[in-house]
Amino acid sequence: MVGEGGGSLVAISDLHVGYADNRRIVDELRPESPEDWLLVAGDVGETVSHIEWALGQLRERFARVVWVPGNHELWTPATDPVTLRGEERYRHVVDLCRRLDVVTPEDPYEIWRGPEGPVRIVPLFLGYDYTFLPDGLDREEALAEAHRTGIVCTDEYLLHPDPHPSRQAWCAARLAQTRARLDALDEMPTVLVNHYPLVREPTRILRFPIFAQWCGTTATADWHLRYRAAVVVYGHLHIPRTSVYDGVRFEEVSVGYPREWKRRPNPPRLRRILPTPPGELPEWPAIQPLR
Repeated sequence: MVGEGGGSLVAISDLHVGYADNRRIVDELRPESPEDWLLVAGDVGETVSHIEWALGQLRERFARVVWVPGNHELWTPATDPVTLRGEERYRHVVDLCRRLDVVTPEDPYEIWRGPEGPVRIVPLFLGYDYTFLPDGLDREEALAEAHRTGIVCTDEYLLHPDPHPSRQAWCAARLAQTRARLDALDEMPTVLVNHYPLVREPTRILRFPIFAQWCGTTATADWHLRYRAAVVVYGHLHIPRTSVYDGVRFEEVSVGYPREWKRRPNPPRLRRILPTPPGELPEWPAIQPLR
């Protein structure tokens, strides 16, 4: 499908609909125009039924819905009747999305021709490889420090990389596969959508910096330039903000857990990606390039 003419490109992530308060947010999400496209940057929920419910609701309302997996969609929790792990679980959710008519990273990249278009919408599934490390620590030392301090991502227990030997091996495979697709594209600008930030800089403000090792890969540090990004959309950090790196706008669009968003002055809402929102967004301060 090709988006033509009007409407906006909007985004949200980290809906975590296992929480009743977050399900109410999904119940209330509505497009401003019947032509609006929605980008969902991962962590819809932890069970297949939660993912199906939320994406099904959103697909009924928006002209197009594009989804990328977060780490939570790839968990195999004991509470989910679907016990698939790793690659099989991911493919199962992809098949579910196709039944719902939701675009995934396995589908052809679509073109949005609304205001400030055309742009190619590029949903990414890349994972992470423990390369966002504290200064002076290697991977083994950083993981040991996380366990010592109790700041360990639940992925270590519920996100299985099968049939890959490790999460970093799965990430390497996804990086190679995705680079081949992106290198074959024409020169049209892109909107890159990934669950994790493509650059390390947004993780510098994490309350617990040791957690950054579960937040991306240094292999994508130049992708916003290499692949002509007009905007980069991500989530995962639960720190909604607008940042600018190398002249490219990065939008962190997560809702997060109720205990997080209820402390903020404004309720969670859709973020407009294109056309570019006018004026300042004080709750999402612009950050100048750090490189």
